[in-house]
Amino acid sequence: MARKIALEQIRNIGIMAHIDAGKTTLTERILYYTGRIHRMGEVHEGGATTDFMDQERERGITIMSAATSCAWNDHKINIIDTPGHVDFTVEVERSLRVLDGAVAVFCGVAGVEPQSETVWRQADKYKVPRMAFVNKMDRVGADFDNVLSMMRDRLGAHPVAVQIPVKDQDDFLGIIDLIEEVYLTYNEKEDGSVFEKTEIPADYAARATEARQQMIEDAADYDDSLASRYLEGEAVTPEEIRAALRKGTLAGSLVPVFSGSAFKNKGVQQVLDGVVDFLPAPNDVAPAQGLHPDTEAPIEIKPDDDAPFTALAFKVSTDPYVGKLIYFRVYSGTMNVGDQVFNVTQGKADRLSRVVAMHADKREELKEIRTGDIAAAVGMKRVTTGDTLAEKKHPVLLEAMRFPEPVISVAIEPKTKADEDQLTIALQKLSEEDPTFRVKTNDETGQTLIQGMGELHLEIIVDRLRREFNVAANIGKPQVAYRETITTASEQRTKFARQTGGRGQFADVHIRLEPNKAGFEFHSKIKGGAIPTEFIPAVEKGIVESLDNGVLAGYPMLGVKATLLDGSFHEVDSSDIAFKIAAAQAFREACLKAEPRLLEPIMDVEVVVPEEYMGDVMGDLSSKRGKIAGMGTRGEARVIDAQVPLSEMFGYVNRLRSLTQGRGVFSMQFRDYDLLSDQLQSQLVTRIRGVV
Repeated sequence: MARKIALEQIRNIGIMAHIDAGKTTLTERILYYTGRIHRMGEVHEGGATTDFMDQERERGITIMSAATSCAWNDHKINIIDTPGHVDFTVEVERSLRVLDGAVAVFCGVAGVEPQSETVWRQADKYKVPRMAFVNKMDRVGADFDNVLSMMRDRLGAHPVAVQIPVKDQDDFLGIIDLIEEVYLTYNEKEDGSVFEKTEIPADYAARATEARQQMIEDAADYDDSLASRYLEGEAVTPEEIRAALRKGTLAGSLVPVFSGSAFKNKGVQQVLDGVVDFLPAPNDVAPAQGLHPDTEAPIEIKPDDDAPFTALAFKVSTDPYVGKLIYFRVYSGTMNVGDQVFNVTQGKADRLSRVVAMHADKREELKEIRTGDIAAAVGMKRVTTGDTLAEKKHPVLLEAMRFPEPVISVAIEPKTKADEDQLTIALQKLSEEDPTFRVKTNDETGQTLIQGMGELHLEIIVDRLRREFNVAANIGKPQVAYRETITTASEQRTKFARQTGGRGQFADVHIRLEPNKAGFEFHSKIKGGAIPTEFIPAVEKGIVESLDNGVLAGYPMLGVKATLLDGSFHEVDSSDIAFKIAAAQAFREACLKAEPRLLEPIMDVEVVVPEEYMGDVMGDLSSKRGKIAGMGTRGEARVIDAQVPLSEMFGYVNRLRSLTQGRGVFSMQFRDYDLLSDQLQSQLVTRIRGVV
């Protein structure tokens, strides 16, 4: 069957921002103006299409990324609306991994906020071209130029204004389109669907001319013909400007910036135009790269319907009506419903029995999927987040998805015996959906611990247990998810020998441990067959499994490089299990010699307060072992940036409310792990182990 929409006319985009910048409202307007929905829902009323979870509707925030699609100017736009709260950053991470472009939304008043920086860095990581929408220009204190300045200073971006807002003091009147050189005003009685193009107001003419010249100069860097004609004083057409800006945007060098107010229905259609004009089609971005699973030879995956099928499963969710849904992005090839696919990551075949296109929580049946599509499969029970799906005769392994470690944990137990089995099943399903949500059992107490990215993250998990799985549970107080590391190098040789009649067990390993900021690494320097090659993976496995329980307090270990130096074996008694046990014992003994230390999570904290409370708030942060990193202004308020241990931030919302009479707000996100002081380490180990 021929393709209905050319690959060049597909846009796979994400809407990303700090919480409350207006991403979901913008998405709702996009769906309305493209005819995908026929009534605009409001976030504050719990009616937004892409906020379909009960918790999202009640809290007015996005928790899970929601996929949908729409059509604009003969183009198909697949959209993923992502959360803005730091606790749900995994949803942004895995969405950006499979998207070709993004729209970054900034509040016209607050500008670049902490989570704005986080999602921008995530987009940088995956080299995602993006454009920006400065929203809420109707708000008192909105400052378009200030947001552009913050984008340059805090994001290191090169923003190019393609519009400028027109305001009468704090009244937002309309938008000047610098490319077309027209003034856009919107009919609020028609939900913004009707807008009028007129001449640029006289009192804005000089500013518009200056801004347009700057835009053309920025664009000219990416089009020699445009540059020479502009320098010679010749007129340049809107089409030439768009083409040059598109080149700069696809190169990741320029960020076209639009302005408006999604809530007031102003400027949204022009954002859609920008998505079509400036953001890439699947064949505009660099081809995905993979490896052959056996030879590790590099494979380039060309975005072509006739190429072998390759897709990445980027999200797992549970649907109350159809069960497990696997969201995936197709990078190449075509697959029909009923065809067999090969899960390269797990080495298992599966059948594509049912495929649907998602519209938030609604589903549309598909008969086939092609290059560039984002869809969801029903019934593929073995697939997990990050798995590569391909053809068995053309296997390729895409780069694995990596997610941040949880920083907070709480103990959880079922309220009744009847809840016990159901709790285990529910927690397993939730951990399949969310790679940053972990379930562990404390080996000493037998307690079940749930771990996540923050208090809100775990609060939502517990609420979902009650609503979706009908499980009642008691939870303990939040606990910090500490880590352990080593601070010096050490060596250890350990022999494991056991004889119980018949064949025994024997393994001898000599390892060296070293601190390693890059994370865990394992190397073998075995020469001359001191240990047969087939036993070396067992040595690595014994060490890797030991990382889960550190020697000080049982916390997972970070930053260790392990090298297998030497060893010996027995022709009859040596086995995988013997070498695994010997390696685990050697690792533990070597850790004890390597001056182990506890690590605590450090958070980047931003506090926004009226100036009269600055001193009290800064003093309070310092008393929490915080380090003041900087101070600034945001409108009439003052902004304090600090780095504070997570353990000191529990309950801070109430503390800040008390200090500022309810006028202060804060946000925080994980920064890094740092060494815990000797005194605090001693106290913590004593509390957990009962010994120093």
